[in-house]
Amino acid sequence: MSTETVTITSLGAQGDGIVHGPSGPIYVPFALPGETVAIARVKNHGTVMSTSVASPDRIQPACRHFGPEGVGGSCGGCSLQHLARPAYGAFKRSLVVAALKSKGLEPEVGPLVEAEAGQRRRVVFAARRTEKGLLVGFNQAESHHIVPIEECPVISAGIFARLEAVRTIGLAAAGADAFRITVIESLTGLDVAIDGVKQLSDRQRRDVTEAVLKLRGIARVSVNGEIVIEPQKPLLDFAGVRVSPPPGAFTQATIAAEEAMAKLALDHVGKAKWVADLFAGVGTFALRLARTAQVHAVESDEKALKALDHAARNTQGLKPVSVEKRDLFRRPLMVSELKAFDAVVFDPPRAGAEEQCKELARSAVKKVVAVSCNPLSLARDLAILVGGGYAITGVTPIDQFLWTPHVEVVATLVRR
Repeated sequence: MSTETVTITSLGAQGDGIVHGPSGPIYVPFALPGETVAIARVKNHGTVMSTSVASPDRIQPACRHFGPEGVGGSCGGCSLQHLARPAYGAFKRSLVVAALKSKGLEPEVGPLVEAEAGQRRRVVFAARRTEKGLLVGFNQAESHHIVPIEECPVISAGIFARLEAVRTIGLAAAGADAFRITVIESLTGLDVAIDGVKQLSDRQRRDVTEAVLKLRGIARVSVNGEIVIEPQKPLLDFAGVRVSPPPGAFTQATIAAEEAMAKLALDHVGKAKWVADLFAGVGTFALRLARTAQVHAVESDEKALKALDHAARNTQGLKPVSVEKRDLFRRPLMVSELKAFDAVVFDPPRAGAEEQCKELARSAVKKVVAVSCNPLSLARDLAILVGGGYAITGVTPIDQFLWTPHVEVVATLVRR
């Protein structure tokens, strides 16, 4: 370990300050461009010891757990609470611009659609049994150390108000090892999905059930994907269509971001009569699109697809919705299949939709909406589409994960 004084020149993709030294970049968490800091350095990682020149963009963090001096340790949930909003928005937008430019794409990128505190309706906690009870919080960055949460300005008030209930349920299911608790705030109460514990004993199952029956505001508890107790079906609302997701299902982390993405998609699709929704999940886009268009929803997760299908069949006023269980990474919709559709919407996992985009690039589909949580894989996919004759008509970054380096993006394209 060595100690030295450096000046931060830029922010890295993970939100760390970067110093470009003679032996390569040094990454300094919680430091901002323009700051002069004394750091303790181990290889290419620096820890701030003191700051002699602070950035004008530095602000007071919103949470007591943030930063190197955070209560309980440095919570790894956020990395950018110390950066003022204008610079923060510019940084997130720059991640999208840089990713696109790396693939030779330079479309106009809109300003960041901002997130606000208290909007997260889906959160994944780290948990571990201790002598004092159940430790619930978030892992410190690059560590298994769990920082216990006394406050969190990111998650919704509805989740935070029931955090003690989540601890009680988690403790009843806990074994010796650390595990995860995914909590979704649904219309009917919290959907609590516990993963990474051993199979419950009969006693643990009874304890979980009894705990939930004594608590208010819990819709369902599942363990390793199996429902233990479900006082009420958890429900999500997609523009008036009610969906009950399977345990641990993927949902957009905030309603505001979901609605912003959906509006961009629906506005672009316009009056299309038949739309394919690929990587459809539980129907975030498909069920909204079905208000005005016939939809074919394709998804590899059978339980998610069944939830989507059930919602479509039990909602009046929708156009026909067909569903197909299919692994689009291995079996993308082919050109011959795509010819039926006026528009395609796709929202894949972080790996993107490379094989599907190769087929789309050869198709005659008039309009495409690409949604992504990974600007790098999105840039690759868009380059494939542009190479096949599509024109990018809009790129909108959306801040779904407040104070993190993660950014959602919606891109719209038309066939030239």
